[in-house]
Amino acid sequence: MVEKRLENIMDVCGLIAKILLESGAETTRVESTIAYIGQAAGIDLNCHATMTAIFISTESGGTTHLVKPNVSIFNLQKVDAINSLSRQFSAHEIDFDELERSVRNVDHQVIDFTWLQKIIGAGLVSVAPMLLFKATWSDLALAFFVGIVGYLASQWGSKHSKSPYLSVIVGSLVIGLLANLLQYVGIADSAANIIIGSLMPLVPGVPLTNSLREIIDRDILSGLVRGIDAIMVAGSIGIGTIVGSFMAHILTGGI
Repeated sequence: MVEKRLENIMDVCGLIAKILLESGAETTRVESTIAYIGQAAGIDLNCHATMTAIFISTESGGTTHLVKPNVSIFNLQKVDAINSLSRQFSAHEIDFDELERSVRNVDHQVIDFTWLQKIIGAGLVSVAPMLLFKATWSDLALAFFVGIVGYLASQWGSKHSKSPYLSVIVGSLVIGLLANLLQYVGIADSAANIIIGSLMPLVPGVPLTNSLREIIDRDILSGLVRGIDAIMVAGSIGIGTIVGSFMAHILTGGI
């Protein structure tokens, strides 16, 4: 009976760690969350999380649970939901059965913003950097719409390809193409400013931040993996922007 309960606790902890890591939480948060849940359940658990595997074991090392995560997208709403549940369980506000039901519900539940919220958010994120460059009001408005189109193009690319880099290439290509065409026809004042702003929804800010935090915490392996992935995404954005600008010059007779 005790052995079955331990297996159940480690199974739930493995699911919690998987959700956190796949949703964008840093590895130190994953490890500390599992430790707190284990203490609240009366079991000393050790957790070692990397970007490719999560190991959970008892203090004696007699039982080990292995989880293989698949880090592809970020969903900080799920991270917040799991954090709230772990705090409630640690404070003994909910029992383990309720924790398990809630965690499995979070795992299967589609927690996401509506398309309208995503589109407006992409537009606003595209406008914000333009304020630093003291752009004209027309360029601010254009950055809003170009950022939205680029974001939608990247989402279209992600639905038609499993490659994590093709989607940002498609989005940045569309942004580079539109910004240069708008400048060519005289609607935009600065294609460069529009491109810089419109690319912000595609920039891997969360992975880069988590990478630096993990390297500072001396979790070098996970930090380097996240950092290299962020650099690959940034490089893909650069390639897409260059190709889009090149296509715009061809269409306008610049070459």
